Formats: sequence, C-alpha cells, structure tokens
Amino acid sequence: MKTASDRMRSVLIADDDDACRESLREIVEPEGFRAILASSGEEAVDIVQEEESVHLALFDMQMPRMTGLETVQLVHQIKAFLPCILVTANASQEVIRQAFQVRVYSVIPKPVSKQILLYTMLRALKAYEESLGDEHPES
Repeated sequence: MKTASDRMRSVLIADDDDACRESLREIVEPEGFRAILASSGEEAVDIVQEEESVHLALFDMQMPRMTGLETVQLVHQIKAFLPCILVTANASQEVIRQAFQVRVYSVIPKPVSKQILLYTMLRALKAYEESLGDEHPES
C-alpha cells in the first residue's frame, strides 16, 4: 500500500524575493520535495486552488499587496488543514501571536536554518497526514 509518505510531497514556496524563493527551493528539493514557486500571495492562492497536490506551504511574511498572514487565511478557506509555515525577518511576539491566530503551523526566522526548516516541515507533514488518516485503506 502506498501512503502519502511514499509519494513525493509538494511544497508551495511563496516569496516576492527571487533569491529567497530560490534558496528555499535549494533546501527542499535535494530532500525529495517538489517545489512549487509563487512570487506573491495572490499567485500562491491561485496555485492552491488549481494544484491538488500541495502538501505544505511556506509563506514569506512581507509580500506586496498581500502579507503571508493574509495569504494563509485565504489558503485555509480553500484547503482548511494545509500546514502553513511563515518565514519572516521580523519574528516579533506580535507577528507570532497573529500567526497562531490564523493557524500557522510554525514561524521560522530569516535567515532560515536548513536544519530547522526541514525538521519543522517534516513535523508539520506528519501532523497533517495523521489528521487526514489513511485515505486509501487496503481492501
């Protein structure tokens, strides 16, 4: 039986800064994740609407027009339990409080530590998959 952990998992990375987006992609792809890139919150929302196989989302806090927190709120209207991680240069107590109000799984400060990011992603995916249960039980 194939489980979600046997399939390649897709990670949506939304950041308006090309270099930040690429550095996150360079962290996740060698670990076996498929990176889906978005340069804005609006683009990220469109991807979640169109792409069935987004398993996790990484959102930059400061993006023009729509912040990472606003993006999380809209994404959760489409896919309620999608684990979302906020990446921010301003991990203040207020930002963290607001993030948890909109059900962000975790807040990771910039510059991003590869080990912290991957550990947090794996924990978020495990919790997400456990909450979904086994979608394809063996007959």
